[in-house]
Amino acid sequence: MSRLSARLSPIARRRLAVFRGNGRARLSLWVFSALFVISLGAELVANDKPLIMHYQGQWYLPLVVDYPDTAFGGFLPTPADYRDPYTREAIEAEGWMLWPPIPFSYDTLDRDLDHPAPSPPDAVHWLGTDDQGRDVLARVIYGFRLSVIFALVLTAGSLVLGVMIGGVQGYFGGKVDLIGQRMIEIWSGLPVLFLLIILASLVEPNLWWLLGIMLLFSWLGLVDVVRAEFLRARNLEYVRAAKAMGLPSRLIMWRHVLPNAMVATLTFIPFLFTGAITTLTALDFLGFGLPPGSPSLGELVAQGKNNLQAPWLGITAFLTLAVMLSLLVFIGEGLRDAFDPRHIQHAAGDGRKRRSDAHG
Repeated sequence: MSRLSARLSPIARRRLAVFRGNGRARLSLWVFSALFVISLGAELVANDKPLIMHYQGQWYLPLVVDYPDTAFGGFLPTPADYRDPYTREAIEAEGWMLWPPIPFSYDTLDRDLDHPAPSPPDAVHWLGTDDQGRDVLARVIYGFRLSVIFALVLTAGSLVLGVMIGGVQGYFGGKVDLIGQRMIEIWSGLPVLFLLIILASLVEPNLWWLLGIMLLFSWLGLVDVVRAEFLRARNLEYVRAAKAMGLPSRLIMWRHVLPNAMVATLTFIPFLFTGAITTLTALDFLGFGLPPGSPSLGELVAQGKNNLQAPWLGITAFLTLAVMLSLLVFIGEGLRDAFDPRHIQHAAGDGRKRRSDAHG
């Protein structure tokens, strides 16, 4: 047993054992984590600047410092363009450059294409270019990172709001629950996608503004789950005992009710995460999402639709989203099984059987 498993409580070890027993969920978690780690270091994988340089006996780190063109024999104090033939020849004549595997960033325009943009995949652009001459693989890597980070922040904010609102409704019940439910029913009855489009069209889109707009609606699906768990847990004997002892409501909710409610809530998180990615992709596809030029998967889908003569754009966008969402769904299924009492009891029975066989 690993050190992590040894530190966990018996019920947590059973849940971990159930999750590990789901091979598809375990493999999906490893693959998704590996892809996310690679995307976090996107600048080291895909960039139009060298990772490290040695020129005239000195070391340079272009990823960290913007060096002027005059440092390499140029005439202008503007940032050096390392893809410029003159600059490259000057540096390579008295030094060397170490480039990342993909020598293009998400916004790099390749003006030396052999075919008109969008150009098909070749040895330079492994997945081809889009209709502006930008490397598709570089945009996929950066777009994957942006989508996951966006979904992480949105899911965390939705989790906080959903747990707070659903917990207050479920714990106090009565008029608080009745009024809260009516307000949520009205709010959830609004056409969310249309409101998002309208709000996004009124202001210049950016990442944080889009997060704020989507956070207005993304917590609604979580409220019912948390509310139901708090309604169930508030009638348990130890909660009644805590109330009889005069403990403050906020302390009872935090220490005694919330841990039980989080069991069902945690199983909902991967699907909330998936919904955040699909909503962002849909808004970008419609042109109401991130600012133009952002490494957006939705924008890549739109390019695939608008350039049917370049099938690699649509295929790449479809496969990227399909793999990403499938991995998240498989992880969610594994978490759901890990918190299912029936699977936990089965895992406990298997554990007792293995121990009895070992002693026997």
